[in-house]
Amino acid sequence: MKKLIIAFLVLFSCNLIKAQSRMSLQEILQTIDTANPTSKMFAAQIRASDEAAKGVRSWMPTDFSTGLWMTPYNVKMWQKGEHGENGMGQYMLSIQQMFPNKKKQDAEAAYMEGMSSVDKERVRYELNLLYADAKKNYYEWIVVEKKLKIVNENEKVLAFMIKDAEIRYRNGLDKLSAYYKAKAELGKMVNMKLMLENEIHHKRLRLNTLMNRNKMVEFEIDSLYTIKEYAESSFDTTNLAARSDVRAIDREIELTFLQQNSERAKTKPEFGARFDHMFGFGGLPMQYSLMGMARIPIGRANRMSKATVESLKWKSEALSQQRQMVLNEASGMAVGIGNEVESKKRQVKLFEENIIPALRKNYQVMQLGYQQNTEQLFTLFDAWDTLNKTQLEYLDQLQQLLNMQVELERILEAPALKGEERPRP
Repeated sequence: MKKLIIAFLVLFSCNLIKAQSRMSLQEILQTIDTANPTSKMFAAQIRASDEAAKGVRSWMPTDFSTGLWMTPYNVKMWQKGEHGENGMGQYMLSIQQMFPNKKKQDAEAAYMEGMSSVDKERVRYELNLLYADAKKNYYEWIVVEKKLKIVNENEKVLAFMIKDAEIRYRNGLDKLSAYYKAKAELGKMVNMKLMLENEIHHKRLRLNTLMNRNKMVEFEIDSLYTIKEYAESSFDTTNLAARSDVRAIDREIELTFLQQNSERAKTKPEFGARFDHMFGFGGLPMQYSLMGMARIPIGRANRMSKATVESLKWKSEALSQQRQMVLNEASGMAVGIGNEVESKKRQVKLFEENIIPALRKNYQVMQLGYQQNTEQLFTLFDAWDTLNKTQLEYLDQLQQLLNMQVELERILEAPALKGEERPRP
C-alpha cells in the first residue's frame, strides 16, 4: 500500500511539473520583453542619455589663482626705503567666474533630454522583430505537432494494413501488389517522425534563446493559434505612421530641430566677473580690482555654428524623405501580404470544409469495402495515400498562412482587429 501511494505521488508530481511547463504565446512574449538582453541594452542606453542630460545646466568651474603681482626682481625693493617710502610689489589672490546663458542652457538641455526618445522607439522596433521571430517558431511548432499526430495515426493504419494483408495472403484472399508499398511507406513514416521530432527540438531551442534562459529547458506549448481579420484601413500610411521605426525617425527629426536651436544659442554672449585682491609689500596699501567679462561670438567664431545649423537643415530633409520611403514601402508590403493572406485563407478553408472531408469519406468507404472483401488492399492504400498527402499539404498551407500573418503583424505592429483562438483539424 505504501509503495502504491509513493508511486501515485510521483506520477502526480510529474504531471504537475509537465502542466506547469506548458507556455502560451503570450507568456513567451512577456518573457522576451522582460528577460531578453535587447530591452536591457536599450534601457541602459536610455539611462545613459538621461544621466548625461542632468549635467547640462551646470556652471563652468570657478577659476582661482594666486601669486606675485608687479613685483620687482630686486628683493630689496620690496621693503620700505630709508626715508619711509613704500616698497614695491604685491601678492595677489584672484577669483573668476563665467555665468552661463540661460537660453543657451535651455536649448542644450532640450537637445540632450530628447536624445533618449529615439532609443525608446528603437527598442520597440527591435522587440517587435523578436516577437515576430518567436511567433514564427511558435506557430511552426504547432504545425509540426499536428503533422506528428498524423504520422502517429498513419503508423497504426499502415501496421494494420500490413498485418491484415499478411493474413489475407496466407488464406489466399488477396495479392501482395500493395503489401510492399505499405511497408515502404511505414518506413517513410518512421523517418518523417524523427525529422519532425528534431524540428520540435530546434523550435524549443530557439524560443529558449529568445527568452534568454537555459537552452535545454523542456517545455510544451498550447495547440491554439489565431486566424485574424484585418481592416483595409489598417494598411493606410496614417495607421502605419504609428510604427516604432517611423516614430524613431520622427524623434530624430525633432532632435535635429533641437540641435539647431542649441547651435544657434552658442552665438549668444556669455558674461562673467573677475575679482583680484592684492597685499602690498613694504607698507604699500592693499588694493583690489573688479572687472566684468563678456564672450561675444562674432565674425569667424560663428562660422562653425552657422555651418552646423545649415547641415542639420539638410539632415532633417533627408530624414523626412526616409520617413516617406519607409511608409511607402511598408504600405505596399502590407497591402500585398494582406491580399495573399485573404487568398490563403480561402485555400485553407477549402481544404478544411471540402477537400479533406471528401477524401476522408472516400477512405472510410474503401476501408469498409476492404473489410467486406469487395475492395483490394491496393485501392485502400491509394485512398489512404491520397488522404495522407492532402492532410500534409493542408498543414503546409496553414503554415504559410500563419507565417504570412506573422509578417503582416510585424509590418503593422498592431494586433488584429478581429480573431479567435481555436484548435483546428
